Amino acid sequence: MRFIFPLVILSLLLVACNTRTDQRGKQVIATVGNSSLTIGELEAGIPQEISPEDSIILADKIIRQWIKDNLLYDLAKKNISDLEEINLLVENYRKSLMVFHYQEQLVNEKLSRDISDEEMLAYFDNNKGGFKLEHTLIKGLYLKVPLDAPQINDIRSWCKSGSKATLDKIEKYSVQNAVVYDYFYDRWVDFNDMMDNLPVHYNDPDATVKNNRYIELQDSSYYYFLNIKEYLPEGSDAPFEHAKPTVKEVLINQKKMGFLKELEDDLYDKAVEKGQVKFYTE
Repeated sequence: MRFIFPLVILSLLLVACNTRTDQRGKQVIATVGNSSLTIGELEAGIPQEISPEDSIILADKIIRQWIKDNLLYDLAKKNISDLEEINLLVENYRKSLMVFHYQEQLVNEKLSRDISDEEMLAYFDNNKGGFKLEHTLIKGLYLKVPLDAPQINDIRSWCKSGSKATLDKIEKYSVQNAVVYDYFYDRWVDFNDMMDNLPVHYNDPDATVKNNRYIELQDSSYYYFLNIKEYLPEGSDAPFEHAKPTVKEVLINQKKMGFLKELEDDLYDKAVEKGQVKFYTE
């Protein structure tokens, strides 16, 4: 819930002589001609994290700018002579925007579905040098347990080992005691994302992972265990599974122009054939 907003509105309403509601029943904070700024619209422009004092200042700026914008708009409407040209530009923009969104929808629905894993893998194999890691990737396991959890020494030993036998023990232990257990020996995970689960942040992920295949941390409530089985440093060739979304996007973009041209030509031919298009010549 936005804790600052009641203070903002209270301050604004104290300044205002009275309040009113619009045709939708929404409370209005300011009007210019037939245009109204509602309290809800004002609230949407104020971030939740700022202080009550800053929110009052920002609210005042938003209201003032809204009034200036609408005054200029009303003045422009009165003084622009060729409104027909403006309306034509607006309508053309509206058409272009609708066509663009429909084309994007078609591309995502049709092309995305038609691109196979085999096609993506073939492209990836032929262009491996073009897919580099922007962040360090790791494989391993992550465990978060309360400080008062039993067998801490055992779980510490098991996490350090990471052998198949200890993995079975960790999994059984986690069912009863772990707050979080993530086994990712079989997939690559961005180490930056993993740091979101740890009570510290490492400024040099590559050096951290290279020199620490086992990380154990604790705060006032939990132990954090991270066993790193494999890692790929930033700048190395990306594995296929990690690069797959990018490869798919590349292939979609390559096919997009041809797909849209074929769509347009097909629409044209069918419309002419059905008599939906009429030509008038002398």
